[in-house]
Amino acid sequence: VQGSGWGWLGYDKAQKQLKIAACPNQDPLEPTTGLIPLFGIDVWEHAYYLQYKNVRPDYVNAIWKIANWKNIDERFQNARQ
Repeated sequence: VQGSGWGWLGYDKAQKQLKIAACPNQDPLEPTTGLIPLFGIDVWEHAYYLQYKNVRPDYVNAIWKIANWKNIDERFQNARQ
């Protein structure tokens, strides 16, 4: 994501595949891309600046350590139905 916004893992029901998408600002994933949201990373400065200053990659790398993969899988299984 360039600038402020969200990075997403979403499911494309029509093509039956996972896709990665970026939404600028506060644009919602599903209405703008048609993807069902499974996992999102907030990359607005308010999400990381106090702890990571301007080192956004460190923030994103830390997200992988706390992601609830069981919940993401449940969302994926529900989206596939």
